Amino acid sequence: MSSTDTSGTGISTATHTETGAAEAPGAAGALVTTGTLPLASGRESLAVLWPLLKERRGYLLLVCLTGLVASVAGLVAPWVIGWLVDVLPGSQDYAAVWVGAGAIAAAGIVGAACTWAGQAWLAQLTEPTVARLREMVMDRSLRLGAAQMETTETGDLVSRVAEDAREISQAATAVVPLVVQSLFTVIVSGVGLATVDWRLGLVGLVALPMYWTTLRWYLPRSGPIYAAERAAFGTRASRLLGGITGSRTLHAFDAQDSELDRITGASGRARDLSIRVFYFVTRAFSRNNRAEVTVLGLLLVVGFVLVDAGTLTAGAVTTAALLFHRLFNPIGALVGMVDQVQSAGASLVRMVGVITMPVPERTATLESATDQHGALDLSGVSHSYGGGAPALIDVDLTVAPGEVVAVVGSTGAGKSTLALVAAGSVVPTHGSARMGGVPLADVDPLALRQHITMVSQEVHSFATTIAENVRAPRPEAGLAEVRAALQTVGADWVDDLPDGVDTVIGEGGHPLDPMQAQMIALARVELADPDVVILDEATAEAGSAGARRLDSAAAAVLKDRAGLVVAHRLSQAATADRILVMDHGRIVESGTHQELLRSEGRYAELSRAWFGGV
Repeated sequence: MSSTDTSGTGISTATHTETGAAEAPGAAGALVTTGTLPLASGRESLAVLWPLLKERRGYLLLVCLTGLVASVAGLVAPWVIGWLVDVLPGSQDYAAVWVGAGAIAAAGIVGAACTWAGQAWLAQLTEPTVARLREMVMDRSLRLGAAQMETTETGDLVSRVAEDAREISQAATAVVPLVVQSLFTVIVSGVGLATVDWRLGLVGLVALPMYWTTLRWYLPRSGPIYAAERAAFGTRASRLLGGITGSRTLHAFDAQDSELDRITGASGRARDLSIRVFYFVTRAFSRNNRAEVTVLGLLLVVGFVLVDAGTLTAGAVTTAALLFHRLFNPIGALVGMVDQVQSAGASLVRMVGVITMPVPERTATLESATDQHGALDLSGVSHSYGGGAPALIDVDLTVAPGEVVAVVGSTGAGKSTLALVAAGSVVPTHGSARMGGVPLADVDPLALRQHITMVSQEVHSFATTIAENVRAPRPEAGLAEVRAALQTVGADWVDDLPDGVDTVIGEGGHPLDPMQAQMIALARVELADPDVVILDEATAEAGSAGARRLDSAAAAVLKDRAGLVVAHRLSQAATADRILVMDHGRIVESGTHQELLRSEGRYAELSRAWFGGV
C-alpha cells in the first residue's frame, strides 16, 4: 500500500493495489503490474515545444543574429593571413602586419561579444522553456490521478522530471550555441571558399558526400541507442528509489544482496549502453577525420597547380586552406554533438509523452448535489486491477449526509478499493459511484476534492512549516483558521515545538512521530471542510500510545459530516452509525455494532478475536 498527495488539496490519498491475489494468500489472480510511461512522437514533441519557443521568439532571432555576426567575424583571420602571404614577400614595410593584427583583434572582440550576448539571450530563451516543460509534466501527472500514476514506475516519472529536464537544459545551454555558430560557420566559410576561387570551391564540395555518408551511417544506429539509454536511466532510478524506500523491508528479510544485484544489473545495462554510444561517436569522428585529410590534401594539390599556372596567388590558396581548415571544428562539433542532440531529443519525447497523456474530460460539479444534501451512492460496483482477481464484487452502498459508516474485514477483503471508489480516485470496472446523482467520474478533480476528501494510513509532510502543511487544501486560509483546525483535532503539542506553527517539518525539518503526522493530515481535512470524509486506516500507524488521541481527532473531523471509515481497530467501528463487513470483495454483513454482535456472524467472530486478544 502506498500513498500520494492529490493535486487539489495536498491531502494524502491512498492508492492501494488491493486484489485477492495481492493480499489473500493462495487466491487466484495477478498483482497490478507497473510499467514505464509512454513516449511521444517527434511530431507531438515539436507541437508542444514550438509554441513555447514562439512565446520567446525575439530571443531566438537575437541568438541567430549573433551567431551570424560571429561567423562573419571569424572570416577575417583567414583573409588577413592570405593577404599577408601575398604582400609581405620582398616588402620592407611591415605596416601591413600591424593592420592585419588590428583587424584580427577587432574581429576577435566582435566575435567574443557576440558569443557572450548569444549565450545570455539563449539562457533567456531556453531556461524558461525547460522550466515550463517540467511544470507541464508535473501538472499532467497530478491531473492523471494517483490511481493511474501508480501503475507506472515511480523512478520513471522522477527521471523525466529530473534527469530528462536536466539533459534538455544542458543541451540547450551547451549544445544550441555551438550548433548555431557551427552551422553559420560552415555556411559562411563555404561561401568564402567559393569566393576565393570557384575551382577551390568545387574541391571543397567533395567533403559533403563524405560527411553525408557519416551521418547516414551514424543517425539510424544512434537514435534507438539513445532512447534505450534514457529508458535504462529511468529503470536504474526506479531500482535505486525502490531500494532506498524499501530498505527496512530488505533488512527485515535479509534481502539486501538480491536487491543490490538487481540495482547492479540495471546500472550495468545503463553503463553498457553509454559505452556503446561513445563507441559510435568515436567511429563517427574517425570518418570525419578521413574526409578532412582527403579534401585538405586535394585543396593543396589543386592550389599548387593553379599557382604554378599563374591563375591564382599563393595567398588565395592559403586563405582557401585556412577557410576549409576552419570547418574542421564546427563540422566535428556538429557530428560530435549529434549524440547530445539525440539524447536531448530522447529526453524531450519522454517528457512530452507524459504531457500528452490523455486526461478524461471531467467538468461536472457537485454544487447541486450538496445543495440538495445528496448522498454518496455506490451502485452495482465491481472492480479489478489489470484484469486480475476482482477486488470488489457487486457492491451497493449509500452513505447519507451526516452518517458515519465503518468498513471492517480481513486483509484483502476489498476495503481500501471500496474507499478509493467512494473517493472518486478509482473509476470502477462496473457500476457507478455518485453523489446526489452526479457520477464522480465526471466531476472536475479540484471540485471533487472540495467535497470528498480522503486520508490514508500513510501521509506526507511537506518540507515547510506546520501552518503551510495544514494550509495545503486552502492556501489562502488565515493563521486563525489554521490554529482552529489544529485545535479541533487536539494537536496541542504544536505549541510545544520550537517555533510553534512556524516549525519546519518534512524532509530535513523537525521530525514528527506517526501520530503527529496523522494529526496534521486530519487538520488539513478540517480546514478543507468537505462534505464527505473517507478515512482509510488513517489512525493505524499511531500505535497504542496515540491511538485514543487519533480516534478522538478522527471523530472530531467526522462530526456533522458524512464519513466512510476503513477501520484498523474494531473499537473504531463500534462507534459508527453503521458497520459493513467485507469478505473477498463483497459486503457480507451490515448493521450497527450491537445488531452484528447479536447476529453471531462474521463481525461477531472478528469481535471475539479482537477483544479477546486485548
